[in-house]
Amino acid sequence: MATGRTHRPATRSRGIPEATVARLPLYLRALTALSERSVPTVSSEELAAAAGVNSAKLRKDFSYLGSYGTRGVGYDVEYLVYQISRELGLTQDWPVVIVGIGNLGAALANYGGFASRGFRVAALIDADPEMTGRQVAGIPVRHSDDLERIISDNGVSIGVITTPPGVAQQVCERLVAAGVTSILNFAPTVLSVPDGVDVRKVDLSIELQILAFHEQRKAGEEAAAHDGAVPAPAVRRADATDQGPDGDVPAVMPA
Repeated sequence: MATGRTHRPATRSRGIPEATVARLPLYLRALTALSERSVPTVSSEELAAAAGVNSAKLRKDFSYLGSYGTRGVGYDVEYLVYQISRELGLTQDWPVVIVGIGNLGAALANYGGFASRGFRVAALIDADPEMTGRQVAGIPVRHSDDLERIISDNGVSIGVITTPPGVAQQVCERLVAAGVTSILNFAPTVLSVPDGVDVRKVDLSIELQILAFHEQRKAGEEAAAHDGAVPAPAVRRADATDQGPDGDVPAVMPA
């Protein structure tokens, strides 16, 4: 099996839009569930509903993959699972390091879905000497002094940062200098990286604040309806096509 360091997916060179790339994991999750139920084919409408998008958008996304389905039959589930997995690079072995083995880092290390999706936790790294040698998810924690050697020895190109925000940028810079070109950042801070390095940010507090906004909006609409007032226009909920001011889309959490 190829390693992630020497073989990278060709989505950008083939001109697949970032918004489409962000939806591919949603399609794959829905398709995997169908495959586990031994469903042979699925229509675009059924798959779109399962993935939470509209069918026209799904067909457009699949056209970038060169997959158009068969009229009256739909899409072959197993073939689409393979096709999307290949496009995402999940048919390869991607060694990952997690830096910062607190509660969140330990929870991610224990997440069982990484291996089945092509990701291998190659090392757990922490700056606390008391953590060194401890077993987390059956993996011994290594000290951060060994970070560069660990990355080199394991051919790591993906790093996960779960450190406190005050040290996240420093950790990021060390990862990048050691050869890591993709970073998943759970630290509540914005990282500065050079061109050619991809960063996906997962901020749980922001997601909860957005949910709180919608809860407040729903409560206001219910109160207005009870009083007979005209409710304010509803705020459209975001989906995977929505982009931030820099063109970023929210990272998709593991299912």
